Amino acid sequence: MTLDIFLSFFKTLYADDAMKPILILSLSIIIVIITFFILSFISKHPSIYLVDYACCNPPKSLQSPSDAFLRHSRINLSSHPESVDFQMKVLARSGLGDETYLPPAMHSLPPTPSIEASRNEAEIVIYSSLDSLFKKMELNPQEVDFLVVNTSVFAPVPSLTSMIMRRYNMREDVKTFNLSGMGCSAGLISVNLARDLLKIHKNSNAVIITTEIITLFYYTGKDRSMLLPNCLFRMGGASVLLSNKKCFRKQSKYRLLHVVRTHIGSFDKAYKCIHEMEDSEGKIGISLSKDLPNIARQALKANIHAFALQVLPLTEVFFFLKNVIKKVVSKRKDTKPYVPNFKRVFKHFCVHAGGRGVINNMQTELGLTWQDMEPSRMTLHRFGNTSSSSLWYELSYLEAKGMMKEGDRIWQIALGSGFKCNSAVWMCNRNITNSMDGPWFDCIDRYPIHVP
Repeated sequence: MTLDIFLSFFKTLYADDAMKPILILSLSIIIVIITFFILSFISKHPSIYLVDYACCNPPKSLQSPSDAFLRHSRINLSSHPESVDFQMKVLARSGLGDETYLPPAMHSLPPTPSIEASRNEAEIVIYSSLDSLFKKMELNPQEVDFLVVNTSVFAPVPSLTSMIMRRYNMREDVKTFNLSGMGCSAGLISVNLARDLLKIHKNSNAVIITTEIITLFYYTGKDRSMLLPNCLFRMGGASVLLSNKKCFRKQSKYRLLHVVRTHIGSFDKAYKCIHEMEDSEGKIGISLSKDLPNIARQALKANIHAFALQVLPLTEVFFFLKNVIKKVVSKRKDTKPYVPNFKRVFKHFCVHAGGRGVINNMQTELGLTWQDMEPSRMTLHRFGNTSSSSLWYELSYLEAKGMMKEGDRIWQIALGSGFKCNSAVWMCNRNITNSMDGPWFDCIDRYPIHVP
């Protein structure tokens, strides 16, 4: 009742043309003051540093060029030739190149998906990235205080965190978290969780492993919505070291500024647009709905609404709020949304490489250029959709190109089932030179290439 009275009063004031500028200015000032106090409170917590990270670069023997994918599809789907044709049409328009990776079980004829094969893929991806991270950081696994692993479909018993604990002989008191079923946006959920832990526990290290174990994904039926993941998802993963230790302040690559998570799963279409299910023949797979691009757009808008006031300069906040207020008061659905100029805040953008259509839609919604989306497009081409780890391949691309300079701000945007849109903002702590230990070291000179 109180809200109705407030809205009625607000509409009365807004209807008066003379009061509009004063009303909008007053609301803007109030929001800025509230934001200032929130940021002041947040600043009391210790800084969270991204010390370093490592991406999995699988052996070349696991690469899956288009012609090999076609040969395998004709054998694996011999009873459904129309499914083979559909997959090849999707692959031709997908934006994926010929050097993406599939796990060992998918190279077998026929494929041999199993729990054991999935464990094998997990060991390849996780151990290679963790070994690389520990080596270049000269970090003893005994120094890890928190371990967070995210992978959606593969949730074995014992968990992947237990597998890692056993492999690296970690301390008995390390706190472990195994996140499953949270889709391609789970990497930033892991960052959020690690951040919250590091805010409370001083002088601590947190390691995040973000991946998607896809061996059990492979679908051999004829439902087209469930054939799409075969064409888009590829093998990959990353290990990330976060810390609040002051000794890492100068050594670390980035400092975490913001994490904002939004979830629109209360809407049926959003909830069902990425869905693990059985088809009419009882075959299990992941269904990708035709509504996915529109759902992703809605989720992005919700995230921007929650995110904008934290990062935008006052002029952009003013125009953004003015547009929102106008839309609420007029109740007109055709009111064109104001797209803030995010390039006034961010130097680089890492948008989840979910597919060519997703990248194109995000570029349009954010008012960005092809060059702004270059890390996403090149990651999709070279590594495919590696789910939640794609953001780290994109960041590695920027580093390999020598683009990361001290003071640069990076916006990571993750989209995932549920449906969720999550954002993270990092500030570059130092100039980062082109390193030879990342996943791009043997091919960066060939990029960028033109991908529609």
